[in-house]
Amino acid sequence: MNSSDAIRMDVGTLARVAPTTRRAAVGASAAGQRLVVDGVALAFDDEGAGPPVVCLHAIGHGARDFARLRERLRGRHRVVALDWPGQGGSAADSHPAGGARYAELLEGFLTAARVERPVLVGNSIGGAVAIRYAAAHPDAVRGLVLENPGGLAPTSDLAARAALAGMARFFAAGARGAPWFPAAFAAYYRLCVLQRAAARPQRRRIVATAYELAPVLAEAWRSFAAPDADVRALAPRVGCPVLFAWARRDQFVSLGRSRAGIGRFPDARLETFPAGHAPHLETPEEFEASVERFLATVAIA
Repeated sequence: MNSSDAIRMDVGTLARVAPTTRRAAVGASAAGQRLVVDGVALAFDDEGAGPPVVCLHAIGHGARDFARLRERLRGRHRVVALDWPGQGGSAADSHPAGGARYAELLEGFLTAARVERPVLVGNSIGGAVAIRYAAAHPDAVRGLVLENPGGLAPTSDLAARAALAGMARFFAAGARGAPWFPAAFAAYYRLCVLQRAAARPQRRRIVATAYELAPVLAEAWRSFAAPDADVRALAPRVGCPVLFAWARRDQFVSLGRSRAGIGRFPDARLETFPAGHAPHLETPEEFEASVERFLATVAIA
C-alpha cells in the first residue's frame, strides 16, 4: 500500500465511476474531494485547520454522519471524513468489505491526503479500523475516539455465531432484491441502530439506500465472523490515549461483552451514552462535549 502506484489522483477515472445514486446523499458533500487509493475512488470532506481529526463511519453510513462534528471542530482542527468503498460517494472496491481491507485503504488515504498524526474518530467498523491502524503505526496517531468498535467481543460462542450468520443472511436477501427487505431494513435501523430522534435525518437517508447498500452490508457482516476480525490482541500495542464513547443500548456490539477487550488498552477511558449504536448522531451534544474534553488532553507534539 506504500507504492506510489496505489495512491494517485485521476480525474478521468473519477468522472466515470462517481456514484449518482441516493447513497451519495449519505456521504461526503458534493463539494468534497476525491482520491484514488489502490484503485478505489474515495470521497471525503476536508475542512478547517489545525491538529487533524479523521472520522471513520460505520458500515452502510458515510461522511455526512460527522457533518455536525466537523462544523463544531473546524475552527480549531483540520477535520477529515471519508466514505468507505461502495458507501456515500465512494466507488465500489474489487475487494470484499472488511476491517483489514479498510485499514489498508486508510493507510493509503492518510498518506495521499497528507494527514499526519491525527486523532481517529471511529464508529463500529470505523473503530475497528482505527484500532488496527493505531496498532500498526503507534507513533502516527495522537489519540482514538472509539464508538462501539467491532472486534473487542468474542465471536466464537454459539450465540454470537448465530447472530452474525443471521445478519449476513438478512443483508444477502436484500442484495437479491427480496421485496420485504426495505421495510425490514427501516425497522432494523429505527429499533436497533439509530434509535434517537436526533439521528432521524441521517437514518432516513440510509434507509432510502436499502437495496444499494445490502451487498456491502452482507460482505461486512460475513467478515465480522472471520477470525481476523478479532482485534483484542492488538489492544496492548495501542499506546496513544483512547476514549471509548459507548452507546449502551447497542444490541449487537454490547458493552458487557466488550469490557474485557477495553481493559486491554494501556491508556483508555470509558464514557457511555443513551444511544443505540452511534452517539455522534443520537446524542450529539453530549458526544461532542466529550470529544472536545478528550482533544484538550491529547498532546499535539
